Amino acid sequence: GLKIYGLLTIPDESRDPSASPQDDNRKFPVIVLNHGYIPPEEYKSDERYIGYVDGFARRGYVVFKPDYRGHGNSEGRPEGAYFSPAYTIDVLNALASVKKLKDVDPSLIGMWGHSLGGYITVRSMVINSDIKAGVIWGGVVGTYQEIFDEWWSKRIRPTWTPSERERQANRPTRQSFIEKFGEPNDSNEFWRSISPNFYLNDISGPVQLHHGTDDKTVPYVLSERLYNRLKALGKEVEYYTYEGADHNLSSPAFELAIERSVEFFDKHLR
Repeated sequence: GLKIYGLLTIPDESRDPSASPQDDNRKFPVIVLNHGYIPPEEYKSDERYIGYVDGFARRGYVVFKPDYRGHGNSEGRPEGAYFSPAYTIDVLNALASVKKLKDVDPSLIGMWGHSLGGYITVRSMVINSDIKAGVIWGGVVGTYQEIFDEWWSKRIRPTWTPSERERQANRPTRQSFIEKFGEPNDSNEFWRSISPNFYLNDISGPVQLHHGTDDKTVPYVLSERLYNRLKALGKEVEYYTYEGADHNLSSPAFELAIERSVEFFDKHLR
């Protein structure tokens, strides 16, 4: 019931090299790009992540970056990703919509996520089998206990207080869940039930993980543990760390990470 917007980028010249120039029915593979946390009141569809979009579009991919509800012109309130399915619903609806575009090959869909968007990517991939490959940079990809122990309790919890915007949004919060179900624990049935890490047998395709060792926003141990979990299940997964790189994998790591990401998508979506 909500109108959700997004940024759609369609390549002009980087056509599928395997297609004939005379073929008017050429189709692009598509990447659904899930952005990380940006304060919703500051978010603009055509700001930030432009370099990421450009890196894929120039290599012949349609890129669709959904504006989660409450972001930009999208209707609804910003409910967050960790304690509400709202953003995942928005992304899965975006995926369903982009499959209908005349320029898109609906059988060749990948997903890229950064930070909070990485969490949405894993959640989406254990739900929807249409996602053939996923790439995650600096992702919040641990179990809830790992996220709590390695991130919230060390960085956010001691000083965290909800902003006026968050109070007004009346969105589900970590504290409301803890009060109802107890602190996150991997042996707790509720916390297991809402973590995509306990549904990895259902993951829809290969995964590539990237993380900077100097990421002061999201600890790289979360990516490391997801890698180990997927590996133990016999899933196809790659994991790259970047010595001294920050949360955004800023240059010089950015160029290498983009190249590896494109090669990964080329392998699985071409």
